[in-house]
Amino acid sequence: MTTSCLIVDDEPLARQLIRSHLMKVPGFEVVGECGTAMEAMAFLRSKTEVQLLFLDIQMPQVSGLDFLRSLSRRPQVIITTAYREYALEGFDLDIVDYLLKPITFERFFKAISRFCQYQDNSGERSSISSTRKDGDRFIYVKENKRYVKVAFDEIDYIEGYSEYIKVYYQNKRIVTKLSLTWMEEQLPSGDFLRIHKSFIISLAKIDAFTANSIEIGGKELPIGRSYKNSVAKSLQFPGVASKE
Repeated sequence: MTTSCLIVDDEPLARQLIRSHLMKVPGFEVVGECGTAMEAMAFLRSKTEVQLLFLDIQMPQVSGLDFLRSLSRRPQVIITTAYREYALEGFDLDIVDYLLKPITFERFFKAISRFCQYQDNSGERSSISSTRKDGDRFIYVKENKRYVKVAFDEIDYIEGYSEYIKVYYQNKRIVTKLSLTWMEEQLPSGDFLRIHKSFIISLAKIDAFTANSIEIGGKELPIGRSYKNSVAKSLQFPGVASKE
């Protein structure tokens, strides 16, 4: 099934870039482009179905966020902007993702993947803010109605269960609705390790380990059978893979 997309941005080059990125992703179709919120309002009132809206914030007359607030019924929304400071306000409006210009295709594809995950989960929003730039050493995790800043080097381990994860850091714990696999993709490579279908650990926080478990802060976490070889390689401990 094809996802119909509307691009709203007052900059023609910005619209062209989003359209170019979408052309590389199968199953997505641009059904319209608008340069102002007023044009977008008229388009959404037409009979053309829009499932995904790419929306700029700084536009003449009516801002993207004000336009979004005015919609009683709206498609899924991905914000595209050069302004980082509106991120939390955007996520409070239940957007899918927040892309900072200039938008690379790699970052764009992550937003599309998140949209697909939303669709698979009946449109429920993710609980992580993706406003960080590559190289940032933190992430914002949603807890109730607020976003909590968590530094990567403060995380001890992350536990997944059902549709939720628990992030353990500095003797604290945050519970948020998110898949462990998606969270794994956001963590800096080389600093964290998946040791079990339900656990990701910080390599820097390991206190001790055996062939079957890893100890962090007095907590013993199991090493899953299917993860033993990758754990052995990461810890440079060949005996882990062969012992039971």
